[in-house]
Parts: sequence; structure tokens; C-alpha cells
Amino acid sequence: MYEYFDKKIATKSDDITLLYNEGYVFTRIGVGVMHKIKGLRVNISKFELSSENRRILRKEASVKCIVKKLPYSNYTYSIQKMGASFYAEKFGKGVFSAYKIAEIFTKQDNLNFNYVFEFRKDNKSVGFAISFMNKDIIHYSYPFYDLDLNDRDLGLGMMSKVLEYAKDHDIKYVYLGSVYKKESLYKLQFRGGEWFDGYKWRDDLNTLKLQFR
Repeated sequence: MYEYFDKKIATKSDDITLLYNEGYVFTRIGVGVMHKIKGLRVNISKFELSSENRRILRKEASVKCIVKKLPYSNYTYSIQKMGASFYAEKFGKGVFSAYKIAEIFTKQDNLNFNYVFEFRKDNKSVGFAISFMNKDIIHYSYPFYDLDLNDRDLGLGMMSKVLEYAKDHDIKYVYLGSVYKKESLYKLQFRGGEWFDGYKWRDDLNTLKLQFR
């Protein structure tokens, strides 16, 4: 579990874009619960694909990104099985339960998460990214995909496709979660990256990298 600087409970009347700009992000702990974290976001006005981003996208060209509103109308048990297996393998058992995945996908009027990005290949769902989205921001959170595919680039491909979607739809920022561990540094490869130091957003990514040496 990441550390956080502050916690608050948001309501439907709050300016969610402003709260994200202040460093808060929605969590899966409870309705409206937001944590102020050492987070990373991509300023889409400065985002351009690098040669490595393009390589990943070429490799994952057959994977289509589809945006669906939550609750997800075609929910099946296979989705929670995919998600629970992914998080158990990557982060340990009990980190993200099948029950919680089912709740997020099927709950009505979920303030914290209102969209899911679905990734399909050969007319089959191979991955999902639970998200909050409005006209200004996307919080790309809790992604998971089918580990049986043995596709080591699928996770980055999914993230890259959402950044492309944001660029095409005039989204201002895409929030990519926390950067507390060295394993999170792969998120820094995207141009336009900014990180929150507890007080303000900074674009000096080398300073952040130095914290993990």
C-alpha cells in the first residue's frame, strides 16, 4: 500500500478536477474517499509518442481500446477472475479481491469510478482499466489483463492507448497513480510527465528518479 499525505471525502458537489490538481486521487477504499499522494500525471498538451511508445503500439496494434460507462452492462464472472488473478500474481493475494472488482464493475452511481477502458483482441476481452473520467481528466487506475497471453508489453500498450485517447479527445491530464516504488518508474517514460511532491506538481523527473537510487 502506498503512503499518502492527506485524506478527504469528496461528494458529487465537489470540483473533482480541482481536487486532482491538488494532488488527491480517488481510491477503492470507500465512496468518495480520496488520498493526496506522490502521484504522476501526464500533461497531454506536452505529450508526444516517443520511438519506444510507437514500438509498443505497433506490437499491440491488434488490441482495440473501447470506452465503457460503469456500471458495466456486460459484466461476467470472467472479468473478476481475470482481475483477481492478475493482482494476486503481481502484488500478492488479497490485494484486490474478486468481490471488490465485481462491486466496482456493477455498482450504480459510483462516484469514484465512472468509466472502464476495455481492451479487446480477436473479439475477446484481454484487459481492463478502471477509471474516473470527466471532460478534463482521466484517472487511469487499477488496470489488469489476461496473464495467460504471456504478452509482456500489453500493460504498457494499454496505458499508451489511453494517452492517445486523451490526446484525441482534448483531455488535459491523465493521472497514472503513485510513484512510491522503483517499480513505478516505467510511468516516467511518457513525455509531459509531472509528479506531485506533496505541495505542488513538478516536471523535473530526474529529481524523482534520484530518490530511487
